[in-house]
Amino acid sequence: MGGLLSELGKKLADRWLSLLVLPGALYLAVASAAQALGHAHPFDLSRLSSQITASANAPAARAAGGQVVLLLAVLAASAAVGLAAQALGSIAERVYLAADWHTWPSPIRNTINSRVSGRQRSWDAAARIWHRQREEAARTLAIGGRRSDHTQRQAAHRAMTQIATERPTRPTWSGDRIHAAAVRLERDHQLDLATVWPHLWLILPDSARTEITTARQTLTRATTLFAWALLYLPLTAWWWPAATISVALTLTGRIRTRTAIDTYALLLEAATRVHAGDLARHLGFTLAGPLTPEMGDKLTRFLAPSPPPPPQS
Repeated sequence: MGGLLSELGKKLADRWLSLLVLPGALYLAVASAAQALGHAHPFDLSRLSSQITASANAPAARAAGGQVVLLLAVLAASAAVGLAAQALGSIAERVYLAADWHTWPSPIRNTINSRVSGRQRSWDAAARIWHRQREEAARTLAIGGRRSDHTQRQAAHRAMTQIATERPTRPTWSGDRIHAAAVRLERDHQLDLATVWPHLWLILPDSARTEITTARQTLTRATTLFAWALLYLPLTAWWWPAATISVALTLTGRIRTRTAIDTYALLLEAATRVHAGDLARHLGFTLAGPLTPEMGDKLTRFLAPSPPPPPQS
């Protein structure tokens, strides 16, 4: 038991160090460099070296007690900055996915509604082109017995999915990508993902849980990059190269977030398609083959909680 607790403590310490302290310490180092260099000498390493030497030669920094206090202060400040980044990352993720945008304040909601409508019009136009080319390819195969060139059809499909995988209902590609998993499961199997998923998670194999958990953690780390971009942005008031760091973090965060969300959505959908039948059998339903839409509807209605009773008169 002692060995287990020791190993658990080691893992927690490693996680605390890698996710909070190290990024926070890097931020503090850049902030200190920004204050020392300023706009006039943005890359003057000798000036920075002189500032560091002067700080190191201060009486408080030379004493053992002062060094301990300084180390503890740096660790605490680094962890605090890391926690701030984690909190901002959670907010950034909520904004990026925009699952509850209908509940946001009215001025923002109206702007988002206009954006969603515009994305829907663009997606409808692209989807019509793709479906038309699919129909033409099917006619060519039926009449001539040969397959048509798929290059244009694939290009039309890419143009459609670059807007959204399914018809947009959210202001961002990432939000629609997560929502697309629920839309497809509802269309193909009459499953409500929000209702079924908590129950399905309890019976998933460990390998599936590990993959999904890893994908979710990757998504969290990706959206945290937006938070770091926001934290680096104020440093441009003292040191203009901080703007390039902020831009680089924003671009990297966008790329990684889209990739992480696509992977996470794929795993959610795949796990539900593969194991929803196991859940039905686990709950006592008779299912000989793959999950049917009829069984999916039964499973959803069985797992959905009953509505609250009417209030007493």
